[in-house]
Amino acid sequence: MPLNLILNNLEKHIHLTREEQEIFTAYLQPKKIKRKQFLLTYGEVCKYSAFVITGCLRGYTVDKSGIEHVLSFAPADWWIADMYSLISQKPGIQNIEALEDTEVLLLSKANQEKLYTQIPKFEHFFRILTENSLVASQQRLIDSLSLTAEERYNNFCKRYPTLIDHLPQKQIASYIGVTPEFFSRMKAEMVRKR
Repeated sequence: MPLNLILNNLEKHIHLTREEQEIFTAYLQPKKIKRKQFLLTYGEVCKYSAFVITGCLRGYTVDKSGIEHVLSFAPADWWIADMYSLISQKPGIQNIEALEDTEVLLLSKANQEKLYTQIPKFEHFFRILTENSLVASQQRLIDSLSLTAEERYNNFCKRYPTLIDHLPQKQIASYIGVTPEFFSRMKAEMVRKR
């Protein structure tokens, strides 16, 4: 099952032969992360891309006031990494934490580079992931500058439909850039308007 999920994820963008699938899966390292444990902490160099099999991870930063800012969520069938650190191999700027018991498949940067040589279509696959990540980050920045909190929440619901009723409200509030109290009032107002 775990391998089927990741192979189906790849098939969205590239087709692999049985031999290529075997080469790829040999490079994967399974890992279980308990709720509230970290896959990556601020200041560490990100050495892996993680593909979520079950559970959910969140990527976030903490500002000088100690306030957390959620940058992304990764439910099942999603990839996550601190892209800045993974690409530059400099200390990371994100924490990646399990919101619940989570199983991932890790692909090291070194093995990813080997895949590029052995199976060049992986360059295409990871270029698409990187481009999608860049587009999502840019859109999120634009949204935070130009949309209301309610519009940002609606965008969150479209991006993460499986997480709407699954995440604590404070996590969603952090993602859309509002306090939990404001988020609670906004949701109550949205319900009243319906």
